[in-house]
Amino acid sequence: MLEFITERQSCWEKLASEKRPIFLYGMGNGADKILSVMESFGAAPAGFFASDGFVRGHSFHGHKVHSLSEIEAIFDNFVIVLAFGAGYSSLYNKIMEISGRHTLIAPDVPVVGGGLFTYEYALENAEKIEAVYNLLADDLSRDVYKNILNFKISGKPEYLHKITTDKKEIWDNVLRPDGDDESGGIYIDMGAYNGDTVKEFTEFTGGNYKQIFALEPDPKNYRKLEENTAELPNIHLFNAAAWNEDGLVNFAGRSGRNASVDTSNSAASKVKPAPALRGDSLCEKADYIKMDVEGAEKQAIEGAAEHIKKGCRLNIACYHRTEDIFAIPLQIHALNPNLRLYMRHHLYIPAWDTNLYAK
Repeated sequence: MLEFITERQSCWEKLASEKRPIFLYGMGNGADKILSVMESFGAAPAGFFASDGFVRGHSFHGHKVHSLSEIEAIFDNFVIVLAFGAGYSSLYNKIMEISGRHTLIAPDVPVVGGGLFTYEYALENAEKIEAVYNLLADDLSRDVYKNILNFKISGKPEYLHKITTDKKEIWDNVLRPDGDDESGGIYIDMGAYNGDTVKEFTEFTGGNYKQIFALEPDPKNYRKLEENTAELPNIHLFNAAAWNEDGLVNFAGRSGRNASVDTSNSAASKVKPAPALRGDSLCEKADYIKMDVEGAEKQAIEGAAEHIKKGCRLNIACYHRTEDIFAIPLQIHALNPNLRLYMRHHLYIPAWDTNLYAK
């Protein structure tokens, strides 16, 4: 089984055995997570660096934050660990250029929850992983899937680079409506953030849709969503989280993409009750649902089960939790075995913006 997984040694084991100095590129929560895992494997950084615009006398974990050129002036051979996400072209290209000059590892750590995707973890879940691979509807999906899994184990960005595609490809080849009604129909955006994916939908459909329902629980993000969609007709906005029942959920607002439902019973001051809605409560039938709800995809799917059983098209983030890459496709297949499943990765390092699509 798992013949398509060729990486055996995790990036963490590689870093622990590394003799060259290791420098983390980036500061913040991502670096904290990576440092914690490195420490558990017995690996330690030699220091930190940041992009030139962010090097202003900063220190991080007791180390002065350098620029890459300063490190290159001292060391000929070292390892870079990427400690943040790169999702726009100029930064992505810069990272790929650096990876051509130095060994660069982009570790896969879950955005939400615990666990690490290692080869041993893959073996423990081999039947589920194989099942998803065999369910995927086209060769590109299978190629994306196996490269994502090898990336998750190794942290090698070249696995992502060779399977990155534009979102227009999946819209044109999979999600575009056909038949008598060629409009976008009724669209539900779960985790609408500032309206960026609503904008994508309206651009792909040429503004030809019936209604849009957009959910965003973070108050600051929601205000931006209101501003950015004010001119759109037939749009219904909800300052609410997507969930498996209507009511209230604990919510950790961070005024960014990482704002999320909190299931940890945390007493942190930023965790407070927020409205929650099921997708099935919004309308009788949806034509297209997008879910990017920061680790609450399982519950959001449960809350939209009737829409999914009726055959709506889907776009679901598959990267927040360690198990998402196989658990979410299997959950969708169990609800509606007639849906064809596709996997795509769009421009991002690490493997964020890896999505399951279905029709």
